[in-house]
Amino acid sequence: MATLKELAALVGGKVVGDEQLEVTRVAPLGAARPGDVTFVASPKHLAGLKGTQASAVILFPGADSGPLPAIVCDNPYLAFAKVLTHLQVRRPAPRGILPGAQVAGSAQLAADVTIHPGCVVGERVCVGAGTILYPNVVIYDDVVIGDDCTLHAGVIVREGCRIGHRVILQPGAIIGSDGFGFAPDGERYFKIPQVGIVEIEDDVEIGSATCVDRAALGVTRIRRGVKIDNLVQIAHNVVVGEDTVIVAQVGIAGSTEIGRHCTFGGQSGTAGHLKIGDHVTVGGRGAVAGHVQSKKIISGTPAIDHQDWLKASLVFAKLPELRREINRLKRQLDELTDKMKES
Repeated sequence: MATLKELAALVGGKVVGDEQLEVTRVAPLGAARPGDVTFVASPKHLAGLKGTQASAVILFPGADSGPLPAIVCDNPYLAFAKVLTHLQVRRPAPRGILPGAQVAGSAQLAADVTIHPGCVVGERVCVGAGTILYPNVVIYDDVVIGDDCTLHAGVIVREGCRIGHRVILQPGAIIGSDGFGFAPDGERYFKIPQVGIVEIEDDVEIGSATCVDRAALGVTRIRRGVKIDNLVQIAHNVVVGEDTVIVAQVGIAGSTEIGRHCTFGGQSGTAGHLKIGDHVTVGGRGAVAGHVQSKKIISGTPAIDHQDWLKASLVFAKLPELRREINRLKRQLDELTDKMKES
């Protein structure tokens, strides 16, 4: 429970109405009940305030909350996230090594970690303070994991990989699997040993069933603040820059370097050995085949400037009609050419 005054201080907003009003949870407009605080981040949703049963609302400047007390701030969506975390997210108390976990004798674990049943922690592993390993997490030898990390059920981190502080790995994420490298040997292929590692910096979150492959040589690096969705493939020796967001089913081919604060829409992908600048946005299903300069927005297959792609996409449905028209004009031109020759 918290007062609106306390929550406004948390999010850098101001209270309109009763600042001592207490709320206990965050709820959407339609499901809110007395004691809840709701939020409106866009003018198009303001009409929903008329029917809500919430006790208070988080709003943007200039919006009318009617009779509801409000917390007014510049970024209601961010404020919603902070208030939700404050009211409803509690990190479990540390429980130590629980029965059924297998921890190597040479592993170094901080005093306040939690290792759930079914976990396997290899030789010379280091696990930082406050980190939680949920059931069936497997940590190979020589892995380093920082403080306050959360590795959900079924995560695998292979040998030698390094994970920073406050990293979240969702269920089934695999860090440090072998990169896809094979040298042709006639009609066969000879496996190239993948002897590098993966380094994940601080405040990264990686989604369920996402794979980040270890480098063939050197490091595959996921830099600070990167957010990766479910079912993403990050190949060997890739570098992903700070605060980049990668949505579900994206594939990044080997040795590609991505700049900071980029966004990859769902099912987009890149060829290998590319350099992608800072603040680049790739639209959903965009296929990046060449280097991309900073601050570009691209879409399509192959990816081109987004505005050009929008114009081109308007033509696609008309291509059969245009083809028929071109053929008709070609026939007319041939007929005119024949007549000119006869005359």
